[in-house]
Amino acid sequence: MDSRAEYKLIQKIDRKLVQGIREYGLIDEGDHILIGLSGGKDSLALTELLAGRSKLLKPRFKISVVHVVMTNIAYESDTSYFEEFTRALDVPLYIRETSFDPSTDKRKSPCFLCSWNRRKQLFELAKELGCNKIALGHHMDDMVATLLMNMTFQGSISSMPPLLQMNKFDMQIIRPMCLIEEKDLIDLATLRNYKKQVKNCPYESQTNRKVMGEVLKQLETISPQAKYSLWASMSNVDLDLLPKKKVW
Repeated sequence: MDSRAEYKLIQKIDRKLVQGIREYGLIDEGDHILIGLSGGKDSLALTELLAGRSKLLKPRFKISVVHVVMTNIAYESDTSYFEEFTRALDVPLYIRETSFDPSTDKRKSPCFLCSWNRRKQLFELAKELGCNKIALGHHMDDMVATLLMNMTFQGSISSMPPLLQMNKFDMQIIRPMCLIEEKDLIDLATLRNYKKQVKNCPYESQTNRKVMGEVLKQLETISPQAKYSLWASMSNVDLDLLPKKKVW
């Protein structure tokens, strides 16, 4: 990638980041945001982008970063790399460990239990640090794939919103990269030479999310604008043209 292409990529990603933050009201003056750093390209990019944004004048906010180690999953985290990465960005890093037993609840998938236990660690640390928001590294492709997954498997027109109020924990979950496409994050990861973590999750093949990602790619071969149309559809629901059960 030449210098001009690199500049255009950074400008595009930054523009989409700012657009998402402003359109959905994700960051306010005085926020303390905890970033969940899994170690993948998306969370590394989110950490870099918000660290840079936090050093600008408005709005003024600060960030902390946490990496949660799931001790019973074969995910080899290079914590020394995370420490070096966050130190270069001048942001504090916290390492937490947890685990789960998939036999305790057969009604829930191992992926759900893993995610739930990770999120629990995020909420607990956020409370300890006095954070009012938790930032996750989901991008536009993730959110559109979730829409397709929920419609297909749950019969629900829903996804992961850019901003979610968690009343039980008095905390907001934000997804600042909601308008950034995965292909641009892949290019950013290559440009920055993000180090890949070794993941050998025994439950990874059981998830439908990767399948829906492939479905989305197939839809884009039919219509190159499919992703954008699906995204727009979530803010353009015409209830008059949907089935309504008669109330007796």
